[in-house]
Amino acid sequence: MKQIPTTMDDLVERDGLYYKKFTDVPFTGDITDKTTQGTFRNGEKEGPWVEYQDNGQLSYEGTYKDGIQEGPWVQYYEDGQLSYKGTYKVGEEEGPWVYYHDNGQVWYEGTYKDGIQDGPWVEYWKNGQLRWKGNYKDGKEDGPWVHYYPNGQLSSKGTYKDGEKKGPWVLYWYKGQLSSKGTYKDGEKEGPWVYYLPDGQLSDKGTYKDGELVKQYQ
Repeated sequence: MKQIPTTMDDLVERDGLYYKKFTDVPFTGDITDKTTQGTFRNGEKEGPWVEYQDNGQLSYEGTYKDGIQEGPWVQYYEDGQLSYKGTYKVGEEEGPWVYYHDNGQVWYEGTYKDGIQDGPWVEYWKNGQLRWKGNYKDGKEDGPWVHYYPNGQLSSKGTYKDGEKKGPWVLYWYKGQLSSKGTYKDGEKEGPWVYYLPDGQLSDKGTYKDGELVKQYQ
C-alpha cells in the first residue's frame, strides 16, 4: 500500500517541537507538500529545507541542525528575485552577508560575527549608487564613515566611536557644496560649528556644549 506523504498541515507545534496531530511523539520523517520539502528528526527540522511561496516561486533554501539554521541560506522575494544570502552558525548570522533590493541591485553587504555586524559594511541606493560605507565593531559604528546622495555626491564624512559620532564632521549639499562643518563629542555637537547656504554664502555659526547651542554669531 502506497504511503500517503506527510504535509505541514498534518503537524502541530508544541513547545518548539513538531508532532503529528493527535500524537504525543515528536515527529520524525519527511515533509512533502506544495510549499515545503524537508525532514524532521525528533520534532525538529533537520538537514536541507526548501520552501515555496503560494505562487510557486522559491521562498528560501537552507539547512537546519537540531531545529536551528546552520550553514548557507538563501531567501527570495515573492517574484523570485534574490532577497539575501549568507551563512548561519548555530542560528546566528556569521561571515559575509549580502542583501538585495527588489530590483536586483545590491542593498547591503558586510560581515557578521555571532549574529552581530562586525567589520566593513556598505549600503547602496536602489539605483546602484553607494549610500554609505563604514565599519562596525560589536554591532556599533566605529571608525571613518562616509555618506552619499543618490546622485553620487558626497553627503557627509566623519568618524564614529562605539556607535556615536566623534571628532570632525563635514556635511554637503546635494550638488556638492559645503553645508556645515564642526565637531562631535560622544554623539553631540561640541565647539564651533559653521553653516553655509547652497550658494556658498555663510548662513550661521555658533558654539555648542553637550549638543546645546551656547553662543551664536551673525
